[in-house]
Amino acid sequence: MAHLRCDFFSDALSLSTSMTVLLPQPTTSQVGMEGAAVDGDPPVLYLLHGLSDDDTTWLRRTSIERYVAALGLAVVMPQVHRSFYLDGVHTGSYWTFISDELPEIVHRFFRVSERREDTFVAGLSMGGYGAFRLALHQPERFAAAASLSGALDLASLQGLSERERLMAAVFGERTVADTDDDLIDVVARVDPDALPALYVACGTEDHLYEHNRAFVAAAARNRVACTYTFGPGEHAWDYWDATICDVLDWLPLQRSAVPA
Repeated sequence: MAHLRCDFFSDALSLSTSMTVLLPQPTTSQVGMEGAAVDGDPPVLYLLHGLSDDDTTWLRRTSIERYVAALGLAVVMPQVHRSFYLDGVHTGSYWTFISDELPEIVHRFFRVSERREDTFVAGLSMGGYGAFRLALHQPERFAAAASLSGALDLASLQGLSERERLMAAVFGERTVADTDDDLIDVVARVDPDALPALYVACGTEDHLYEHNRAFVAAAARNRVACTYTFGPGEHAWDYWDATICDVLDWLPLQRSAVPA
């Protein structure tokens, strides 16, 4: 695969930022890894980082490049700092960036598919929240969305004293509960038939476990189809490295990769 670290200017953020990108490359002589591509523009996975991470972290702490090489799947990993992928009071217009500007920039810079059926989003922790906010608010863009140990109940996190400064930077004095930022509220009132496929994974020893259970329950009450898996695991990279493989197996990839 081709690995690119792309530094560019964001008008939405009014600053320079970065994304890490993996692009499919058919190869004939790599040792120990198959390189494949698809006919036409490759499908793309937007893979979102967590609160303490940046755009390089998925590549450094998992084997994501090796996992996707044989799938012919492009991976875009943007940087959003500690923004929760939202237009924050003191953090910048990161929702505008991630939802509107970034896909335009990606399609301007790289040859990847623009079809809904070829476009996916996933993330861990804060990135799980970002992935599902995109899926619930822009369902026409994505065929599937996955949350790994996602911060899916922001209203509960906003009430924690140790998160007070972070939440104030994003929300100011505004409350999350019963707004478009409250995914448990949003999933209870969206059109189930319009949504992409949803996948929730969380370890039972994770401090966000009950938040993930609450989201799954809210989805079930609104007849939103949601694949979920809860099993042993903490809020840690060994869990996410294993679980991203399950996500890749689950993705509804429409076209078969063509080995070199």
